Amino acid sequence: MKHEKLKVEKRKVLGKEVKKLRRQGVVPGNVYGKNIKSEAVQADLKEFNSVYQEAGETGLVDLELDGKTIPVLIHNIHKDYKRNVLHADFFQVNLKEKVKTMVPLEIIGEPKAVIDKIGLLMNILSEVEIEALPEELPEKIDVNVEHLANIDDQITVADLKVPVGVEILTDATQVVSKIGELVTKEAAEEAAAAEAAAEAARAEGAAAEGQAVAEEAESAESASEEVKAETPSE
Repeated sequence: MKHEKLKVEKRKVLGKEVKKLRRQGVVPGNVYGKNIKSEAVQADLKEFNSVYQEAGETGLVDLELDGKTIPVLIHNIHKDYKRNVLHADFFQVNLKEKVKTMVPLEIIGEPKAVIDKIGLLMNILSEVEIEALPEELPEKIDVNVEHLANIDDQITVADLKVPVGVEILTDATQVVSKIGELVTKEAAEEAAAAEAAAEAARAEGAAAEGQAVAEEAESAESASEEVKAETPSE
């Protein structure tokens, strides 16, 4: 299996000061793993993005640090609202020990039910947890949905095909994809009309409640004025 390579350096800038690194095109990170002490590191952002695009979170990366090569998986990517990488963790692995990680599911084909306009495809799971040796971790798991032909036809985790040596840890009964009822234009219009009517009723109720509160307040204010008028001045 091909390993991507990424050079990192020890990081001295910590805490809130890491914002300065990001402005300089540097991504902060940490190397950690079983029986090792976590170490703060940093990498060139462009190089990191290039490696991450190829390796994702299941591809092995040879991390070069202080003249040493460390096999790692990229974990715990933190991004801002613009999808810019803010921080990354590098999990050091033992190539002879199995690891657990999440792997994305990729939908393949178009269901017969959709082609025949019988129903709609609903994709419920987008990833599953697996366990395997680092060298055997798949980049993704294909899910072929072409055979789904009727309403309620479905694919569960138990139906997924994975390479030898890979174990899926996600509950086998969970539904990955299924065929739901086709929503007709008339049904959609009826649902929209019902929702509009309910909204109008809620608005009318709120208006009535508001009017009642206003009338009660006005009544209380009038009573207060009457009391003041009847009270002799000193």
